[in-house]
Amino acid sequence: MGKDGMKYPQPTQTSELNQQERNSALSEGRTPTGGFAAMVPELDVTNLDASLAFWCELLGFEIAYARREAGFAYLERGPLQIMLCEINDSWETGPLERPFGRGINFQMQVPSVESITTALANANWPLFRPIEEKRYRVGSGWSLCKEFLVQDPDGYLLRFAADLA
Repeated sequence: MGKDGMKYPQPTQTSELNQQERNSALSEGRTPTGGFAAMVPELDVTNLDASLAFWCELLGFEIAYARREAGFAYLERGPLQIMLCEINDSWETGPLERPFGRGINFQMQVPSVESITTALANANWPLFRPIEEKRYRVGSGWSLCKEFLVQDPDGYLLRFAADLA
């Protein structure tokens, strides 16, 4: 259990592969539907299997391709894309301390938030913030949406939003 009271998966044994070996490890899958997005975050995770269960089974993402030996998966959900990589000390700019991703939240537009919150509730996964209707000033008008926030197994803060009217 972390300092924030959240239960986190235990780190798995990281691969001893170097960067070139990780990049060229056996890959399963395909190029993401519609090609690669212009910007795709890559999140360091402590346990790829636990993260994949969360992202795929609860949030509705699919694996576009994966290099399992390297502890890597590229996920998509419609136009949304994200990469998950088991911690391997290649990209760390400082010590990783839970919850990961402090100071950032990843906003993802989806057609509806209810199916995701239902899956999370059925798995007894806590929400960081419940579904709320929000108004945001955009230029001279307003953007209206329904949104909620949830933390992934490593504590990354995810905000899902669906446009209203």
